[in-house]
Amino acid sequence: MKENLYEFDEEFRDSISTVDAEGKRIWVYPKKPSGRFHNWRIVVTTFLLTVLFVMPFIKLNGRPFVLLNFFERKFIIFGQVFWPQDFFLLALTLVTFFVFITLFTVAFGRIWCGWMCPQTLFMEMVFRKIEYWIEGDANEQRKLDKQPWNSKKIIKKGGKQLIFLFISVIIAHLVMAYLIGVDEVVRVVSQPPTENMAGFIGLLTFTGIFYGVFARFREQACIAVCPYGRLQGVLLVKDSLVVAYDWLRGEPRGKLKKSQTSVASHQGDCIDCKLCVHVCPTGIDIRNGTQLECVNCTACIDACDEVMDKIGKPKGLIRYSSYTAIKEGVLKIFTPRIAGYSVVLMALVSLLLYFILTRADIETTVLKAPGTLYSKTDDGQITNVYNIEFVNKTFDDVGLEVRVESPASASLLKIGDQDILVPKEGILKGLFMIKLPEEEIKAMKMNVVLGIYQEGRKIETTNARFIGPIKSKN
Repeated sequence: MKENLYEFDEEFRDSISTVDAEGKRIWVYPKKPSGRFHNWRIVVTTFLLTVLFVMPFIKLNGRPFVLLNFFERKFIIFGQVFWPQDFFLLALTLVTFFVFITLFTVAFGRIWCGWMCPQTLFMEMVFRKIEYWIEGDANEQRKLDKQPWNSKKIIKKGGKQLIFLFISVIIAHLVMAYLIGVDEVVRVVSQPPTENMAGFIGLLTFTGIFYGVFARFREQACIAVCPYGRLQGVLLVKDSLVVAYDWLRGEPRGKLKKSQTSVASHQGDCIDCKLCVHVCPTGIDIRNGTQLECVNCTACIDACDEVMDKIGKPKGLIRYSSYTAIKEGVLKIFTPRIAGYSVVLMALVSLLLYFILTRADIETTVLKAPGTLYSKTDDGQITNVYNIEFVNKTFDDVGLEVRVESPASASLLKIGDQDILVPKEGILKGLFMIKLPEEEIKAMKMNVVLGIYQEGRKIETTNARFIGPIKSKN
């Protein structure tokens, strides 16, 4: 008996719940969830989806509050514009986010997946709700899929897919609004496709992806594609807060017969009703322990609590807990591991805030003109030619002035237009020349300090490498 049980456990761990022995997909028909956790999820979902849909329409000083324009490498986060020159900030943000995800997961498991992930919110709280409304609960859906095609089935299936497609179109437009801005999306949809083929193809592509994911791919996105789901195996620890089955209280499980009003004294509280399995959107049995497929949606908690109420047992046979808490009766959240991650996270957040708060609105880059060394004028001056580039990270045109700070004998001559007007959210490139008396040159390479001024106020200091003739040792 023990050998057979061992073999079963090994086989269970070698497969996922939505794939059969032949490698074919098992379609999941989850029972319609209900209960206190599900009600809270509805509230949270309503709030998060409202924020998600409203955010692209919020503007600050006429500009998007949030814009993630990967095509033009322009990002606006909470009204602050970031350019490719701020790449180090993006890299630091990603590192900080990864550490935060690690800390959050080690402490609270996959709460993000069940309560805040857009995939779960749309799938379980939008598309699945529509499916229940049109096709009914799990058993009715199974019957509808098995019955031959008739007018009733065509209307239900066709109507559902049309609604799914319509919602996918809306989500596609929402994503495009985050990528290129609401105004640009309005321009794309108000013109014939031939006028903006790239935008039209983008909308079609996103629509197809979202429709495919929510209509057919579904839970496989969390199980097989999402990298965060795959990380659970290395991030979760025995103290992590997860949706867990209390095996000490529930085992040995046994059926509750009709003649019984309560479970027998020799068996655990679990009556093996399997409702926790029937409501699971990924088709797992939570009683087998923490599994890759579990997204912490809490549907099994609500189902089990309802059963416990009916048989007169305390709620919480399935609950938010940890392996350590169930085994030892002590819930530990702030562990040494959490403390270590917290220190690292606070350091990264502090560093990121420092760089963001001290970030200059105007960034200047000065480089020696390619292929040039120096030249000598008739009056004994040594000249160097430089390329200068100004990046304006603000939403207004900015007039600038470049002055030589040191050495005092150096002078600057701009080549071309004398006015430096950097366009808003733009880049201005130009050429200028620095002249220095030959007798002032003490080395082959010298450092010239330049000050960048805006309306008479110095906003930045930069350096230029000045090359002169080699001094004779005599």
